[in-house]
Amino acid sequence: MLYRTLKRMIERGQTEGIETKLDIFYAAGKISEAEYSELTAMLSGNPA
Repeated sequence: MLYRTLKRMIERGQTEGIETKLDIFYAAGKISEAEYSELTAMLSGNPA
């Protein structure tokens, strides 16, 4: 659920502060390594 919400936010361009949130969610185990990698790739403009 969290992953889908984050992905939708990135797709809509709502990226202010999201990189920090991704780091925190990944460190806390709320998103997997694969999800983290995909979302950070989307942020940098390289869709996974």
